[in-house]
Amino acid sequence: MLQSISNTPNNRLQESENDGRGQGIAPPILLQYWQVVLRWKWVILGILVTSLTFGLVVTLLATPQYTATSRIEISRDQKKVTNVEGLESSDAGRDLEFYQTQYSLLQARSLAERVARQLRLATNDAFFEAHQVDLDEGSLFQTSRGRPLGAEERAKREKKAVDLLLQHAAISPIRGSALVDINYTSASPEFSAQIANTWTEQFIVQSMDRRFSSTADARKFLEGRLADLRARLETSERDLVNYASRKGIVALGKSESMDGKTRVERTLISSDLEALNAALTEATADRVTAESKVRARSGGTNSDALNNVAIGQLRQKRAEVASEYAKLLVQFEPGYPSARALAQQLQVLDASIAREESRVLNSRSSEFSEAAQRERYLREKVDALKQQMDRQQRDSIQYNIYQREADTNRELYDGLLQRYKEIGVAGVGSNNIAIVDSAKVPNIPSSPNLLLNVALALLAGIALSAVATFALDQIDEGLRDPNQVNQLLHVPLLGSVPDVESADTLSLLQDAKSQLSEAYLSIRSNLAFSTDHGVPKTFMVTSTRPAEGKSTTSLALATVLGRTGRNVLLIDADMRSPSMHNFVGIQNDKGLSNYLAGANDWQSLIRQTSSKGLHLMAAGPMPPSAAELLSSDRMLMLVQQLSGHFDHVVIDSPPILGLADAPLLSRAVEGCVFVTEAEGVAVRGVKASLGRLKSVQAHIFGIVLTKLKQHHAGYGYGYGYGYGYGSDNPN
Repeated sequence: MLQSISNTPNNRLQESENDGRGQGIAPPILLQYWQVVLRWKWVILGILVTSLTFGLVVTLLATPQYTATSRIEISRDQKKVTNVEGLESSDAGRDLEFYQTQYSLLQARSLAERVARQLRLATNDAFFEAHQVDLDEGSLFQTSRGRPLGAEERAKREKKAVDLLLQHAAISPIRGSALVDINYTSASPEFSAQIANTWTEQFIVQSMDRRFSSTADARKFLEGRLADLRARLETSERDLVNYASRKGIVALGKSESMDGKTRVERTLISSDLEALNAALTEATADRVTAESKVRARSGGTNSDALNNVAIGQLRQKRAEVASEYAKLLVQFEPGYPSARALAQQLQVLDASIAREESRVLNSRSSEFSEAAQRERYLREKVDALKQQMDRQQRDSIQYNIYQREADTNRELYDGLLQRYKEIGVAGVGSNNIAIVDSAKVPNIPSSPNLLLNVALALLAGIALSAVATFALDQIDEGLRDPNQVNQLLHVPLLGSVPDVESADTLSLLQDAKSQLSEAYLSIRSNLAFSTDHGVPKTFMVTSTRPAEGKSTTSLALATVLGRTGRNVLLIDADMRSPSMHNFVGIQNDKGLSNYLAGANDWQSLIRQTSSKGLHLMAAGPMPPSAAELLSSDRMLMLVQQLSGHFDHVVIDSPPILGLADAPLLSRAVEGCVFVTEAEGVAVRGVKASLGRLKSVQAHIFGIVLTKLKQHHAGYGYGYGYGYGYGSDNPN
């Protein structure tokens, strides 16, 4: 009879729960969140009130801060005063990272240091007071009043001043434009305006200095390159001249092409060759003319010699010389120099006359011979110059190499020299930053803003409330929703019982129209599906810990079964802390402990109650060791005997955790009804209790969820407890 129930009835129980009451349908997510809010409403309210109070107090105690704003325009294209191009191309500023670079430069520590030095903030006590910095704190500064600052103290002040500037300065680009706002906030409106304007001015100066520094580096680099190129140019020109001298190349004419290359148009040899070639051409023409005359002389006479004027003149000249020679011989000897000269002249004249006569006779042949000889001579000269010209052309290959190297070095040198001159004035003319609006002294503080701070405090409170609620909800591992029973414990839910803290539980159980009675009637109906023969004949009711509604559930189920016309016996097996006799109003002078201790007359231990069909066997006197009594076979024998005389035997068992009573009692019954309190024992504790029962092969019919809050009863298992017989008036 015991432990003979299959799993089929439990399956039917689960199906009836899902079909009849919609337990398988999870509540909407927003409704779950709302239930969480209601559960922790006082925590949420406390956090919100604390946050709002804190925000209000901080706002009222905060020192007013003033913000001054200076606006500048940063252009992509630099505004050039001169027309000289700088180091960077005109398109360099159009890169995507240009403005981000400018914003980062506006927030650079180097710029803050320039502002601090320009305004001498390190020695200005009013500046530190405007930022609520105590100058008399020995850990930060030594007081400066009445004495000059030391080097170490000045360094500390400068660092602190720069840190304060960076903390209170804000760069706000105006989206979609080239405008940037520079904001500075402090407790002094004058300092805020002064620092905002100085920040703008120093940013422009720093930009110019950075440009000058870049051109200075470029000029230094170009100076080194110019010196190197100058030396190379001198060497190449020297090599060119030396080579021309060695090879006899004398350039009479040079020209320079469009690309700066030098060309040699005429040399001395080419000029001489040109002149001799022209003379050779003329001599050739004379020779051809003379040759034609020679060929024509074959048909002529010797009359030319007789009529030749030159011969006549020579003869006349000889006569005169002979006359003078004769006169001279009269006075001097023939060996006298003058006489000897005249004699030689006579010989020459005679030879000339003879030659002239012969020439006249052969004049045409002589002309031809002279022309031919002159032609040969000129041709030899031309051929010699041609050879020299040929050698010079071969030498001009290397000469042109030297010339090109000299031209290249000269071009590089001239280009770098021009760039060097341009860079000297490039930095002066370029500026891409302009001041649009200077900072004015603010009249109204920018902070604290009461409405904004309260709104932020409210948002912070909501965020903290959400975090706290989530954390508490995760820490709270108790069962809050009837749907969680099957999800987390994998045990059927027999039903849930509403929380009736302010009402008399016993009176509500006696009222068949009350919500409590309706709940237990529903549990009894579900329990009927747990076996193939209806409600189990013998079962025990237990829980994880005391005060979870275990005894109330035992009494309620026994009472409901008795109302259906069944003969029911309720046994109070919690001999350590008996309570059933108080519920029904009888004495606990004898009971279960007496039978287990050896008394065999169990009929005398049963009392009739005022409820229909309900009998009670009280716990009896408290034994020294309840576990020892329950471990004997007498409890099993008692249940077997009672099941033959009563329709149902319900046992109120002690709690499970820390005690061995419940596992021992589970041997004597068909199964267990497990009671757990909503939002009570953690899920892991319930699982541990169920594990202990399963370890002794105890059959668990299901779980009863007790003390369910009213806001949880609106969904999940049950009828909502608001429907029925006018439960507001139990009578």
